[in-house]
Amino acid sequence: MPIPKVAIVGRPNVGKSSIFNWLAGRTIAIVEPTAGVTRDRLHTLVTWNDRHFELTDTGGMGIEDADNLTSDVEKQIEAGLREADVILFVLDARDGVVPLDEHVASRLRRFAKPILLVANKADVPALDVSAQDAYRLGYPELLCVSAKQNRHKPELLDWIESHLPEVADEDAPADTDLKLAIVGRRNTGKSTFINSLAQAERVIVSEVPGTTRDSVDVRFERDGKTILAIDTAGVRKKSSVANSIEFYSIARAERSIRRADVVLLFFDPTQKVSRVDKQLADYILENHKPAIFVVNKWDLMKPMPTGEWGEYLRKMFPSLDYVPMAFITAKDGKNVYRVLNLAQHLHKQASARVSTSRLNRVLREALAQQAPPMRQNRSPRIFFATQVGTNPPTIVLFTNGPELFDQPYIRFLLKWFRDHLPFAEVPIHLYLRHKGEAEGVASGVDEDEPVPPARRRKVEAKRTKPQVAGPSVRKKASRKPDVWRDI
Repeated sequence: MPIPKVAIVGRPNVGKSSIFNWLAGRTIAIVEPTAGVTRDRLHTLVTWNDRHFELTDTGGMGIEDADNLTSDVEKQIEAGLREADVILFVLDARDGVVPLDEHVASRLRRFAKPILLVANKADVPALDVSAQDAYRLGYPELLCVSAKQNRHKPELLDWIESHLPEVADEDAPADTDLKLAIVGRRNTGKSTFINSLAQAERVIVSEVPGTTRDSVDVRFERDGKTILAIDTAGVRKKSSVANSIEFYSIARAERSIRRADVVLLFFDPTQKVSRVDKQLADYILENHKPAIFVVNKWDLMKPMPTGEWGEYLRKMFPSLDYVPMAFITAKDGKNVYRVLNLAQHLHKQASARVSTSRLNRVLREALAQQAPPMRQNRSPRIFFATQVGTNPPTIVLFTNGPELFDQPYIRFLLKWFRDHLPFAEVPIHLYLRHKGEAEGVASGVDEDEPVPPARRRKVEAKRTKPQVAGPSVRKKASRKPDVWRDI
């Protein structure tokens, strides 16, 4: 199942970034007393009691940015709220409830998600009493904490863990076997494709660009499986967004991408790839969604071989070079069902799990093929790998220092995993983690751990060394959460 997401939100300067760093166990976000330091969302992966979740730090709600980036900051906040499974609403315990807190509370009410009031800066227990005023915001759960004084960190993590989505039963029946988002520029034949799939006129088809403005869900069955196709409004350039209807059409298209198991990005071969196409592709990449490049209206391009246009798309989208392509004529139904078969195949890839032994065998082969280059006068090393999630496949590498691995080598590993694991045409979410943060890894050698022979001999010698009689000593288990670097 996908990794759950936890968003930290609140008005400016209540200590959101301090809580982010505190829960992460290291400094990731900039912490200053100046409001508005955080603009983009920051992410890190945290493990607590064997549950994984992605923690997101957002900018302050309601701030007027000095660099005229207020709308961009708000867009990032809104995206974080929509994507989150759990929300931490942070307040300042010393200030009490202020009007901007009430504004944030009102804004959060439209989200039917677990929300915890977190009264930060409660450095002493006496502040817990005054913080009770936060209950008037209408949320039933409140926890007073202090990132600075390390108060109630385990309690906060326990609350988060208890409100994460339940681990899905992979054998349980689902209402829908596959969700497809149909996205692209206006008038690329998306609605015609949907109607051809469903074999009925379910959505409006017109030569007038922008006919579809809402995201339309079309449910149908094929070969005993239930398919949900989401027909979205065509996306136009930002400068062309002339009214609120168009604005919300774009927002719904992005939401459709997030909902989908597989995204079909439509192109019209009579037009060149535009900035809008690249923005959509970036959004698909950002959300780690399997995708298919669907080139519709191919009947208009018969003299051109498909390989020529395919090579053009590869050049336009180098970061998505693993994405398969389909050339169709939706109005005639040509190759329409091949797209559906391919989408089902991609969903199967994204849902796949590989054993730890197989994953580490492939990792050893990658290291033998190309060792990571030295960096900062140190040799990067990867000790162990494990898959922690699906949809997308999520892999964690235990290393001697995440900062030692450059992006070219990360790209090499991702390609190697795609070539040698059942993830050939889907995105892989890769995290680097310091080996010392993993229980059972730093103390010994796993049978699948790709370590140098010299270290293996050293560990084996330690294992066979005679034990001295005496009382056994057991180290107390640490309650420090594990933190991963997102690649």
